[in-house]
Amino acid sequence: MPGRLEHVNVTVSDPHATARLMQRLFGWHIRWEGPAKHEGYTIHVGSEDDYVALYRAPAAYEGDGQRPPGDSYATRGGLNHIAVVVDDLDAVEAKVKTEGFAPESHADYEPGRRFYFRDADGIEFEVVSYG
Repeated sequence: MPGRLEHVNVTVSDPHATARLMQRLFGWHIRWEGPAKHEGYTIHVGSEDDYVALYRAPAAYEGDGQRPPGDSYATRGGLNHIAVVVDDLDAVEAKVKTEGFAPESHADYEPGRRFYFRDADGIEFEVVSYG
């Protein structure tokens, strides 16, 4: 059996707010939440098969516990974006706009249509539809 991606773990400023956003945009649900590594807090949000772990460091680290995002594309080991496959790209784009985020870099090439947006923490999401 080939391997499959189960989850990614990203540091965010507010796991609850990011989880709510992902629930509204992608129809995901919270699978688990609780205390995490280094006295932080994590929420797992996604489907039954895979998820995004949203980690927040404790406030004891550097003020609010967060470092500002850098240029992930120029940082070795940086997270460039999280791609999410959806059935109705236009409907999700409308939701992204309603949430106050700006869809950008629209493309339509094989194998699908896509756009990108950045959330409140500067995390880039690619939203793609193969239908």
